Amino acid sequence: MAKQKGIITKGDEKLEVVEEALSKSERFIVENQKIITIVVTVLVVVVLGYLGINRYYLEPREKEAQVQIFMAEKYFESDSLNRALYGDGNNMGFLDIIDEFGSTKTGNLAKYYAGVSFLKQGEFNEAIKYLNKFKGRDNIVASLAIGANADAHLELNEITKAADLYLKASQKNSNELTTPMMLFKAGRAYELDNNYKKAAEMYEKIQKEFPSSTEGRNIEKYLARAKALSVK
Repeated sequence: MAKQKGIITKGDEKLEVVEEALSKSERFIVENQKIITIVVTVLVVVVLGYLGINRYYLEPREKEAQVQIFMAEKYFESDSLNRALYGDGNNMGFLDIIDEFGSTKTGNLAKYYAGVSFLKQGEFNEAIKYLNKFKGRDNIVASLAIGANADAHLELNEITKAADLYLKASQKNSNELTTPMMLFKAGRAYELDNNYKKAAEMYEKIQKEFPSSTEGRNIEKYLARAKALSVK
């Protein structure tokens, strides 16, 4: 049906609004063309620069770090911890790799290895230092790193801190391996801290959620004792 003369419909109003908006947008582009061009150019340069850094700098360094860490890992596996940490004169140790390749994924992993190595050597403050620097990307390794950090605090008799870290480690990623392990360690630490109610909570969680785990198969006696001591 044709539009009656002199009558403005809602469709006409919408069309006028759209046309006005387009007109304003066009004016903005014209008036700010130079700024827009500069912004787009900067964005293109940033993106290309990022891609270039990844391809020509970070990726080669990552590959080099993976080559360099090989012997340190071998020493770590054989408990030659000094060589793992400091190198053997020909091959880099974890500390060298952290210094040289600390910004790479492999350099980050070296922080975990260094922390665990110091823990095994009884250098607990050094262990905490490097484990705190480690940024866990894999949930399993992240949980183990937090647990190792808790071990170091426990050795320093910082029991409450250790118990809370074990609990944090158990919450990092729910799985049949690390979760019941960390819950059990948390329970034992809470017992040492005379917090039997909290210990019982840890053991009860293992019993309910991880009954077939190594910890779950023997958890009843720990749970019964913690419950008994919590009411005294």
